[in-house]
Amino acid sequence: MAIPEGNGEVVAWIGLDWADQRHEVRLQAVGREQIEARTVEQKPEALHAWVAELRARFPQGRIALALEQSRGAVIYALMNYDFLWLYPVPPKGLARYRQAFFTSGAKSDVVDADLLLEMVRDHRDRLRAWQPDEALTRQLRLLVEHRRETVADRTRLTNRWGALLKSYFPQALEWAGERRDPAACEFLGTWPSLQAWQAAGRSTQRKFFRRHRRLPAEELEKLLDAIAQAQPLTRDRALLEASVLMTQTLVEQLRAVHTALARLDAAQAKLFAQHPDQDLFRRLPGAGEALAPRLAAAFGTDRQRYQSAEEIQQFSGIAPVTEASGKLRWVHWRMACPKFLRQTFHEFADASRKKSLWAQAYYQQRRQQGASHHSAVRALAYKWIRILYRCWQSHTPYDEAVYLAALRRRHSPLWLAVAALSSREAQA
Repeated sequence: MAIPEGNGEVVAWIGLDWADQRHEVRLQAVGREQIEARTVEQKPEALHAWVAELRARFPQGRIALALEQSRGAVIYALMNYDFLWLYPVPPKGLARYRQAFFTSGAKSDVVDADLLLEMVRDHRDRLRAWQPDEALTRQLRLLVEHRRETVADRTRLTNRWGALLKSYFPQALEWAGERRDPAACEFLGTWPSLQAWQAAGRSTQRKFFRRHRRLPAEELEKLLDAIAQAQPLTRDRALLEASVLMTQTLVEQLRAVHTALARLDAAQAKLFAQHPDQDLFRRLPGAGEALAPRLAAAFGTDRQRYQSAEEIQQFSGIAPVTEASGKLRWVHWRMACPKFLRQTFHEFADASRKKSLWAQAYYQQRRQQGASHHSAVRALAYKWIRILYRCWQSHTPYDEAVYLAALRRRHSPLWLAVAALSSREAQA
């Protein structure tokens, strides 16, 4: 039996068919023959408002809801409601069920919603319910997602900071160092203008650079000479005074972000150290302290959740979508998916090509075939998911040497690319 554990009897069944503009919904309350039909707009606010209506109408008990598994964004939104029992139906399973009653091959969202309702109502014992991860993984998932949003906040602030400096103090873009580092906050928080920096004196300037830049003595003295001779971009007093104040406010915001990131990093590291799969993901090339916990949260600990690597590729949005009409055929990326999950695999793939020889060779292959940077990285992520799924299912840490040996043993074209890349690097 695939019925989830927990208290509460089913009080209603729902079939939900996802579409780009709106969702078709069919609902039948237990004990009633009437089937209710409605549509829900493809907006987060509309979806959550509809769920709130369901809870108000059925304050007790559980609602069994069937939906197509490939529609990951909907699952991602609904899985946070504990009174909903979600039953993802594989697209192929729904298609074959439809063909049993519609031999002409006719298909519509309305028909699919009706069939999904019928499947969850009459065959719930044969469906596999979506089970949430244990508490540690759920907490880790929330933290890593919030940390990534905080990193995005830091990027927005540093971009604003850079644009502001270009208008009155462009030299600071070089002298302050990397804008996202705390040293840059120290620099501009203390000396927010060229006049203030020059007035600090050569001794203070030398101490700052020795703490943060570690330049050779001769290069440092040349830099100090250049600072002494630097001229302001503008002498407009109104612009300078307003810009100094704006810079100081941005420094304060960035310092708060740095503090928040340090707290999140410490909490994330503590949680990840307790995760049962930490060794599995920590050893991945390019994963590092940030991406390893994100990958652990992406896969979770329930090995029954995904039946194949293809399910993860589709759910995450890494797998492309193919559309065809007449003689036309085009491929595009998936719009409806958990964006953070797709971002996790994309960023890991991009980082891996700097640490993994085969990943770099594969990426270069795709670029030489005309793919853009992001398209090549998505293709690499698609390949990585297949590898990671195998390691995850078998509880076996990834081993680069083992994978390269397998490529060589199969005479894979990728192995030839790896060998060529390795030869070029050896010669360099």
